[in-house]
Amino acid sequence: MVTQTKRYTADDLWRVSHQPGAGRFELVKGVLIEMTPTGEAHGVIALWLGHLVLSFVEAHDLGEVTGAETGFRLAADPDTVRAPDIGFIAAARLTAPTSERYFPGPPDLAVEIVSPGDMASDIHSKVIDYLHAGTRLVWVVYPSSKTIAVYTGSTGATILDQDASLDGGDILPGFCIPVHDVFKKLRE
Repeated sequence: MVTQTKRYTADDLWRVSHQPGAGRFELVKGVLIEMTPTGEAHGVIALWLGHLVLSFVEAHDLGEVTGAETGFRLAADPDTVRAPDIGFIAAARLTAPTSERYFPGPPDLAVEIVSPGDMASDIHSKVIDYLHAGTRLVWVVYPSSKTIAVYTGSTGATILDQDASLDGGDILPGFCIPVHDVFKKLRE
């Protein structure tokens, strides 16, 4: 006997996520994935790096920066909706009015901050989902090692240590900060 599992859509995800007491979910190829609350270090880095990116984007009128709860519809049939810790959408891709629901496409930059309980395979799957959907730059931030993996396509990752600089490439032209600055708000 074959058991069929319900394949959820982005609309189903929206309904489930907005019920009283609902948790936070992502949708991967029609399957709901519950997201657990993050730890303090994760939140501190997300807000700090988000602030740095937002300040730069605002100063140069480059587009829109989103926070951790923002869903991006990366694929349809089966649907995939991911919510990076930080997202950036270039101004040329923004349309009016601002959607009440998920952004209809990938972010130009997706930032994922790795929590202690995250599995490497899950992080890898997120990176692949972003890149296959058209995200042009992905930063994966590792608080425990204070390193950042930078993905710009199918060429693999460049690993940056604290002595390196993180730059926005052609997605955020001119954005460049020392990697150690990403982690400077963490208490040692």
